[in-house]
Amino acid sequence: MTYWELNIIFLTLAILLAMTARVVRHTPRLGALLITAVVLVGMTAVFDNIMIGIGLVGYNTALISGAMVGIAPLEDFAYAIGAVILLPALWSLLPPSRRGAHGARPAPKGGDE
Repeated sequence: MTYWELNIIFLTLAILLAMTARVVRHTPRLGALLITAVVLVGMTAVFDNIMIGIGLVGYNTALISGAMVGIAPLEDFAYAIGAVILLPALWSLLPPSRRGAHGARPAPKGGDE
């Protein structure tokens, strides 16, 4: 299985979950997601190139497309895009549990303050 095939599976599942979240609950605005995507893709470009450059991560050249951003294969950026799609969807679908009004956990009651 190539990295693109793996990405297609991962991104398809993320998109389906995001579509479900959009129907069931309100999800973040497109502008916020685009800003997040730009930041994450930029960080991925920097840190993937560093990790590959120092030999921390390597790729089987038979399984990548050959399209590169620096020394990082283009396929590697799908995970950043997947995170931008998947994490807000999960956040909106999971029960609020003990989150406060803005998503923060409430301060514990009692104890030393």
